[in-house]
Amino acid sequence: MGVTTMQDKAMAKDHSAPIIIAHRGASGLRPEHTIASYTLAIEQGADFIEPDLVLTRDNVFVARHENDITGTTDVATHPEFADRKKVKVIDGESHSGWFTEDFTLAELKTLRAKERLPQLRPDNAKYDGQFEIPTLAEIIALAKARSKTTGRTIGIYPETKHPSYFASIGLPMEEKLATELKAAGWGGADAPVFIQSFEVDNLKRLHKLTGIRLIQLMDAAGGPADKAVASYKEMVTPAGLKAVAAYAYGIGPSKAMIRNGDAAPSSLIADAHRAGLRVHPWTFRAENFFLPPSLKNGVNPATHGRLSDEIALYINDGVDGFFTDFPQIGAEARDASKRPHQP
Repeated sequence: MGVTTMQDKAMAKDHSAPIIIAHRGASGLRPEHTIASYTLAIEQGADFIEPDLVLTRDNVFVARHENDITGTTDVATHPEFADRKKVKVIDGESHSGWFTEDFTLAELKTLRAKERLPQLRPDNAKYDGQFEIPTLAEIIALAKARSKTTGRTIGIYPETKHPSYFASIGLPMEEKLATELKAAGWGGADAPVFIQSFEVDNLKRLHKLTGIRLIQLMDAAGGPADKAVASYKEMVTPAGLKAVAAYAYGIGPSKAMIRNGDAAPSSLIADAHRAGLRVHPWTFRAENFFLPPSLKNGVNPATHGRLSDEIALYINDGVDGFFTDFPQIGAEARDASKRPHQP
């Protein structure tokens, strides 16, 4: 008889429980990657809060969608940082703006967050200028504190952003992240943590450094920036999924890889489960702009459509979790489903 491992138990739990991953917090209701956004997500029932991790010049993890902070902070209004604006090539694409790696943490703390999608989320823009850029340490502290006050385990689901790029400028992420999580008491498959990345070698290095569950992100087009495989499409073949299962606990595909608009679902969930992988698709958003035609409400792209119906489709398809900007809608959809769940 085989030995039941902690990872086996974690996989069994996830398979019965579609977990709610608050994408950058409750980012449909507050500016993303702020303590306010993460706090609201927890209040609305999220199981995990998701910080995208980038590094400062003094090698501190902070939560930003990208290391280019032009669109998510008020940095452009700070004359003292005008000379920090640069043009950089990151993962093969040219970017003009201000970048976290050119600022110390103390300097970044003088900036304030702003809404990244103000045309779709004007109510969020009302909070512009109110919130700091949080560190990973502050997010861990929030998750632990709220776990105590709510009586349910609040996990974190960090994404390493542009790890190859950061390594190329002398700021490798893997050992630092594994060490910081270990210091928080999180080092095994039973930790309330997933680490995700669109790159491959980044996750393979982490696989050697930590027992924390790893998620291979993928998109319907393109491939990983580290060129470890030719394309994401190659990853979802039976051989590709088997290769992913050698280092990762699951996959995080774009939702279009499972259901492309109103089309019938693909075989990806079944194929991944067959390879022993969990499936956590991204990203479920309420605005018409992000919904398939059948679930839109009118023609205004900012109007909210039938997000709960969309999430219900994927729960019924058998996903093991899902990323959403609206965790309360996600929790309500999960509660309305017939699948059992555990907090």
